[in-house]
Amino acid sequence: MLKSMIRAAAVTTLVAAGSLAVAPAALAQDTMKSDTGAMAGDMPMVGGAPMDPQKTIPENASQADNLTTLVAAVKAAGLVETLSGDGPFTVFAPTNAAFEKLPAGTVDDLLKPENKDKLTKILTYHVVPAKATSEAAMQMIKDDGGAHTVKTVEGEPITLRMDGDNLVVIDASGNGAVVTQADVMQSNGVVHVIDTVLMPKM
Repeated sequence: MLKSMIRAAAVTTLVAAGSLAVAPAALAQDTMKSDTGAMAGDMPMVGGAPMDPQKTIPENASQADNLTTLVAAVKAAGLVETLSGDGPFTVFAPTNAAFEKLPAGTVDDLLKPENKDKLTKILTYHVVPAKATSEAAMQMIKDDGGAHTVKTVEGEPITLRMDGDNLVVIDASGNGAVVTQADVMQSNGVVHVIDTVLMPKM
């Protein structure tokens, strides 16, 4: 079993795989509803679409206008079924604008069948095998003196830091992605939208 992202000190916001994280009270009130379902007006919006906390990560992401490149990449890599599983997962989701920051032609090359392994490596570098809210992440950063390292599904670590009030994710090359929208709850995890594509060592 992959190492959990959260230590025992953060059990109030993250519990063992297969269980639900406890979100901040206000967030929980805004995003979680009873078994009868949630009304769109009560759901967080990503890319102009409501994110249903009772749906999986791929189901919600496919509705967001600003995540279409990510969704296409997940499909090309054959990861839809994986990310539809029980999880729990924490996904740092790059927007279309984040992918546009890459050198010209990079996305088109990654989507080619012959580059599926490379694409899978990059995408799984954005996934942590646990469910962590931003509150939990910030507490770990504080507890660890300003930086907390987390192992991704890809196998390599990412580093979480704070830049003022912003939660920042640092990749293997030292490049930082700012979390622009945190704590978008899903039935099998949580999504944090980021403004830069994270790159593992290739």
